[in-house]
Amino acid sequence: MDLNSKYPAISDLRSKARKRIPHFAWEYLDSGTGDESTLHRNRSALDAVHFVPRGLRGEIVPELTTNFLGQTYSAPFGIAPVGMSGLMWPGAEKALASFASEAKIPYAMSTVATTTPEDVAPHLGDMGWFQMYPPRDEAIRNDMLKRVKNAGFTTLVVTIDVPAQSRRERQIRGGLVQPPRLTPRILAQVARCPEWALRTALNGKPRMKMIESYGKAVMESMGSLPSNNHVGYLLRTAPDHEYVKILRDNWDGPLIVKGVMCPDDAVPLEGLGIDAAWVSNHAGRQFAGSPGAIDMLPAVRAATNLPLIFDSGIEGGLDMLRALALGADFVMIGRAWHYALGAIGGQGPKHLYDMLVDDLTSNMIQIAATKLNELQNLIHKN
Repeated sequence: MDLNSKYPAISDLRSKARKRIPHFAWEYLDSGTGDESTLHRNRSALDAVHFVPRGLRGEIVPELTTNFLGQTYSAPFGIAPVGMSGLMWPGAEKALASFASEAKIPYAMSTVATTTPEDVAPHLGDMGWFQMYPPRDEAIRNDMLKRVKNAGFTTLVVTIDVPAQSRRERQIRGGLVQPPRLTPRILAQVARCPEWALRTALNGKPRMKMIESYGKAVMESMGSLPSNNHVGYLLRTAPDHEYVKILRDNWDGPLIVKGVMCPDDAVPLEGLGIDAAWVSNHAGRQFAGSPGAIDMLPAVRAATNLPLIFDSGIEGGLDMLRALALGADFVMIGRAWHYALGAIGGQGPKHLYDMLVDDLTSNMIQIAATKLNELQNLIHKN
């Protein structure tokens, strides 16, 4: 049986991955915060965006190649940053970076990855973006910028929507602490996932290697921390306009601000020299009282002329078309790549990419759209 027959949708990859990833790691990946109402609101808000099928247009051949921030990508989507990727599937950061380079889509590595910029550098090609949780300390910030630039990352993404740690109750119940500790409970979960256990043994215990290199002294004084309050939170700050200006002055590539939900927050970004804004509610992981991210996208689009990226709740090609129709220029997706790795290992990223491209193409044909910039005119307005 081929992969498409066995895993025709992201939901199939998710179901399989859940059986192959230990429970504590699964809860880190799959959960939201609070009662997870924002996570569910993302889904319902996307479902409320409709297109009207159109016929009598002859054969439609959609074009998916996308030019964004001076780079040409094979499709209008990329791999969003996910903290501790290598916890969900050992070696995930390198595997995803390698695939992104091959497929010609961007790969965004998290500050709290389980590898370092230097280790992932040989796998990046020219597709590497780096997502920064802004350090409070100037020396750490400057060193981090130097390291990611030297490693070959072309684009810097600064996250602004985590001014404090979220409670993430489901994640806490999963039992993961930072740095990871092998309690009897965790060992029992690992024993049920032999391939994950073997790969982890070969790759080493998943740790936030980059952030730990700066926070060693802090960690030694704090001991084990719950996974929603790790050392990364202790080193970062809530940035303001001046902080963003400093980053602009010290980064000579594209600079993106991630976590924009309020149109008023988007307005000053052009004046700060930002190259793109990223509309996101952190995929429901940060604030349970947030509206669905897609509901805020049109207002942010109206507030700025900057290119827009969108994430939060994307579960397939149709969701991507919804975001692109409502004002996004590019779409990022995070959890699904880890479902793919967890479900079928190294074959997962290519299978997911092919699935998403096929879904985009099929749905564009249904609404007779040949180009992505036609989508905004094809939204069904009630």
